[in-house]
Amino acid sequence: MMGRKESRPLTSVQGSTTLIARDAVVTGDISFSGNLDVEGRVVGSITATEGKESMLRVMEGGHVEGSINVPSAMVNGSVTGDIHSAERLELAEKAEVDGDVYYNLIEMAVGCKLNGGLRHVSARVEDLATQREKRLAEEGQ
Repeated sequence: MMGRKESRPLTSVQGSTTLIARDAVVTGDISFSGNLDVEGRVVGSITATEGKESMLRVMEGGHVEGSINVPSAMVNGSVTGDIHSAERLELAEKAEVDGDVYYNLIEMAVGCKLNGGLRHVSARVEDLATQREKRLAEEGQ
């Protein structure tokens, strides 16, 4: 296509990598920075530490039961819960998501399954909403 930039697959960010192995089950909320690779099962929310570069990868066969709030994520396993991705989200061909997806940039492969809504969010959209609310408040005085 003309004008289309070639997308590059999501790779790891700088920092340490935490692995939840294939046979592991983690129950409870996880807060992380760097890379988090889920090959096993997580029952709880996954949140990236604010202000630090972070990337979540739910690998094929990996399962997350809870909400996800990260800058970047690649999903090729299953997620039951909402996904909030501030920067980039990639849903690979084996991804199965039961929940709403809030994204800035998204890439969806043929074959992925999404049962929920898609909502575009960005810093610019949120800034415009804040400015509109402020203007309305000033006009109401």
